[in-house]
Order: sequence, then structure tokens, then C-alpha cells
Amino acid sequence: MADIYIGYGSNMQEITRQLMEEANVYSQIEPSMKIGIKPNLVVAKEASGGATTHPEIVEGIIQYLQGKGHKNITILEGSWVGDRTKRAFEVCGYNQLAKQYGVKIVDTQQDTSRKVKAGKMELAICQSALEMDYLINVPVLKAHCQTDMTCCLKNMKGCIPDSEKRRYHTMGLHGPIAALATVLKPSLHIIDGICGDLTFEEGGNPVAAGRILLGFDGVLMDSYCAGLLGYHPDEIGYLQKAHQAGAGAYADSSTQVLELNPEERPVGLPQASNIARRLAKHIEEDSACSACYAALIFALNRVGDRGLAPGEKIKIGQGFRGKTAEGLGVGNCTRGCTQFVKGCPPSAVDIAEALQRR
Repeated sequence: MADIYIGYGSNMQEITRQLMEEANVYSQIEPSMKIGIKPNLVVAKEASGGATTHPEIVEGIIQYLQGKGHKNITILEGSWVGDRTKRAFEVCGYNQLAKQYGVKIVDTQQDTSRKVKAGKMELAICQSALEMDYLINVPVLKAHCQTDMTCCLKNMKGCIPDSEKRRYHTMGLHGPIAALATVLKPSLHIIDGICGDLTFEEGGNPVAAGRILLGFDGVLMDSYCAGLLGYHPDEIGYLQKAHQAGAGAYADSSTQVLELNPEERPVGLPQASNIARRLAKHIEEDSACSACYAALIFALNRVGDRGLAPGEKIKIGQGFRGKTAEGLGVGNCTRGCTQFVKGCPPSAVDIAEALQRR
């Protein structure tokens, strides 16, 4: 059994079902369990903008569960303070999804809460989340303006009341998010890595990577995903604190990663945001996979072009396979370059380090 499962492709429902089947999720769920699905609907914006969870992924989860005979399924979420979850459910396609499959929807902004002791902190958590026997966390892997990244651990803020969200900010976000990770631990994490935002949790600068990730340890998943955005785990304050508090393990060289269908990685570049287009001036691309290209964009956004000579461009893509070239290449396809960052795809943190070493 792997620690992390990754699926690629355009059929998000099918990829999600395949990941859950491969990870044998069904064996963990008793027939009588209450199952909760927690997406990221921070704002009322469609998922294509890079801020919210694609409803197709949640649909795939529901299809898998109902196909195994599970009927007691609830989608629960609370948008950020200042936005209404009710509107997000509608705009993001979740009302239609719930109606189609006969599942319940809970707006945690309207929920009651209960105080839970988390180390030296006392945290208020929404009752609906605490009542779930099997909670499935479906975050978006994206950047965040205050915490640098948001994924599994931070997505659980949607399971606390608005008054508590405000209090987290007065306490400094990292400490209470880490504390929450020790007392509200989803059983399963399915990460929307389709097109998370490059710079901001509200979307607007999506970077297409075309992947979905699955795992059971939120800290491990976040530490792995930090590398996909160009960070070491300890650079993310709440992640370091959660790890130190024993909420989960860090991904390392012993972590087993299983890619189900690497041949299905999308090839070709989608329409890019303004920031991505600006960064692309440093790239020479030929038939690059989206996951590899996304890693390079995130790395450039982190460290810029400080390791490049004037006018030099980074090579990337399958078109460089078997060719020699001067300069830096990204991915195994560019091993003929003077210097290349290995990986298929490489992580953004490895690319960033290569740029900084030059």
C-alpha cells in the first residue's frame, strides 16, 4: 500500500474513483458510518479560477461511495468570513450535485459548535464535523497570501464558526491551525491539484497541473505538496508546528508514491494568467506536461530568474528528449542539457534550489 496516490487526466470523476479503489478506501468504512465530504468553497467562484474544489472530484467520491452501498453522505463547508456559503454552494455547482445524488448539504456558517481541548488551546469546532464517523477532506492545493500555501490542514478552517475564524487571525494563524490538526483529523484526503492558484487563496491566477492526489495523513500530504509549490515543509509555519505536535509525519525519501496513470499527464499549455505569462518569458517549452510546467512556474514565482544569465531560458518538455542543449533544463526529458533538474515531474522546490545554486 502506498502513502500517496496520484492520478492524472481530464476525467476527474473517473480519476477520483480509480484512486479510491486503488487505495482500498472501502475497507475502512463501516456500513453504518456517517460520511462527511469537506471541499474548499472559500468564495463563490467556479473551480477553473484556482480557488475552489472542482465539483467533479466530489462527484467521483460520491459515485464511489454510493457504488459501495453507502448512503449517509453529507457535504459540509463554511466559506470565509465575508462570503456566504449558500451562494458558494450554488455558484460552484454543489446544490445541483447534492440534488442529483441525494446527499445532504450543511452550511457550517449556520451550524452550532462545541469547544474542544487542543493542547493548551480551546478551540470551537462545528458540530456537524465532529459528528462525522468518516471525514473526507477535499482541499485545493494553492498558494495563500498569509500562510504561503493552503491544502489539507488549512482547509479544516471551514469546519469552525466565523467567530473562531476571526479569533485565529488575532492569535496568528499558524498556531491554531496546527492545534486544530491534532483534534480534527480527517480519515482521508483527496487533493484537488487540477489548477490551484499561483499567489492567492481567492483565485485568479490558476496554474494547470492536471492531477489529483490521495492520502491518509494530512501532515504528510501537505509536506509533499509544499514541495510542489516550491517550499520546504518547515517554511510553512502551521505545518512545522503540526508536525512537532505529532499530528502527522513529513514526506521523505522513504515515502511511497504511486502514480496510477502517468501517461495521462496533460500535454500542452492552457491559457495562462498574467503572472504566469510574465514568468513564461524565462521558459523555452516544447511539448511539456502540465505538471512539469506548473512546477517550473511555481519555482520561478518563488525565486525569480536570479540563477539565469541575461536572455537565458530554461528548457522544458518532451521535445528536448534525446537532444543536447546549453543551460538549465527541467525534468528527465532535458537530461541532455548542461544542467538539468531530474524528476518526472520534478518538484518546484528542487527547481528553485537549482536556480539558487547557479
